[in-house]
Amino acid sequence: MQPTQHISSPLNLSSEQNEQIAMAVRILHKGGTVAFPTETVYGLGADVTSLVAINKIYNIKQRPIDHPLIVHIGNISHLQFWAQNIPESAWKLARHFWPGPLTLILPRSRHIPDSVTGGQDTVGLRIPAHPVAQALLNALGPEKALAAPSANRFGRISPTTAAHVYEELGTEVDMILDGGACEVGLESTIISFCDQSPKILRPGGIALSALESILNAPVILAHNQNQTVRTPGSLPAHYAPTTPLKLCPANQIGQSALAFAAQGLKILVITWSDIGKTEIPHDSIRHFSMPGDPILYGQQLYAKLRQFDHEAFDYMLIETPPDHPSWMAITDRLQRASYHPTYNNRNEYNDNEHK
Repeated sequence: MQPTQHISSPLNLSSEQNEQIAMAVRILHKGGTVAFPTETVYGLGADVTSLVAINKIYNIKQRPIDHPLIVHIGNISHLQFWAQNIPESAWKLARHFWPGPLTLILPRSRHIPDSVTGGQDTVGLRIPAHPVAQALLNALGPEKALAAPSANRFGRISPTTAAHVYEELGTEVDMILDGGACEVGLESTIISFCDQSPKILRPGGIALSALESILNAPVILAHNQNQTVRTPGSLPAHYAPTTPLKLCPANQIGQSALAFAAQGLKILVITWSDIGKTEIPHDSIRHFSMPGDPILYGQQLYAKLRQFDHEAFDYMLIETPPDHPSWMAITDRLQRASYHPTYNNRNEYNDNEHK
């Protein structure tokens, strides 16, 4: 394996950056892996047609082989090369939201190997809205695409900077293209067209209301137990820091923090509302205030979780997000990050299982 090259580049495509993209293309053509920025999170990319390269992704991420990968393409005209039987409703969304944080689940074409889809007859496709990602995909050519899950260990916090990728995966990746911090910070919305009605399988950067507005029809929000298609990020536990994380309503978070601190534990309290921002007087409790705007909150979430995961807290207590559609993706990520099978009916930790 070649040594990792940690490349820092401006977002405008300079001659130097074009050279770096050309280098990345050569690595990909030889069956290597390249981490690259998208507007959502950083992806770990490999040539979708190279079984050797796809196996490297699964090995690097320590990802189950039946967990499908999202395929990134460079142009909407390439869609019918990688998918088949594409309904008009899918074309409508693609024309309106691509490039952007929307993944379409469609019947796969013969060009998509089994290893990319986890053996399913469907594939997730999207065009990322980041100039570095677009330049890389366009340089690959129309009959090439990148299978690219998030560039981190399976189930852990997604990376939103090149430094996050290097910190977690290091020299296991052949090259890291640095495009700065991700603009959205949360993964794409995944919508399936494999049933009679369009169905959101993972909330993300495109809101449900925006999809319904373009389609002029209702879109179903699927629950995990009702999904017939396996998709990235659909497991109960995902996006998780190593530090145990618990969601708490604003009116309970202070009491919960004090109860943990009384046991001699170091606690981080993360809030977003004015109620939750009340200082909690205790030497073992640290408070951090997140933005009350869901877009800004999403941009910062993964970076802050990574930062605090290094600071030796015993628990992270996070104020429950608002019950509002604009917070749907954030709520989804935090619920999965806080999932633990030893929760009881009051959503509290069985402390003996976490020490």
